[in-house]
Amino acid sequence: MNAQRNTIQRKIVLDALRNRDDHPTIDDLYVSISKDYPTISKTTIYRNLRVLAESGQVVRVSLPEGPERYDGHFTPHYHFQCKSCNYIYDMDMPRVEGLDAQISAQYNFIVDDHDITFKGICDKCK
Repeated sequence: MNAQRNTIQRKIVLDALRNRDDHPTIDDLYVSISKDYPTISKTTIYRNLRVLAESGQVVRVSLPEGPERYDGHFTPHYHFQCKSCNYIYDMDMPRVEGLDAQISAQYNFIVDDHDITFKGICDKCK
């Protein structure tokens, strides 16, 4: 029974995230999900986001300043963060091919993946 409950809760969290264009925090997701599911806890959302991120179904967007955010669009892409409104946009551009290998070769690192966030002022704020 518990596994079924987690599966339903995981689907609720995944659907809520995939239906958003922004990159919400756990608190943002909690506010939106709890409107339809008032008994869901923030811990449940966090636990399910962690499982979804580990399985590659969602992307954890870690920024140095501020809480972790999540992205339901898991195809590889870059982000842009507005320094004025703090909104995070998906960048519709191809990832730089060979960048992982270039960094690996230049610094003798083992690079599995990369995540780039451009920062500046968005069109709405400028």
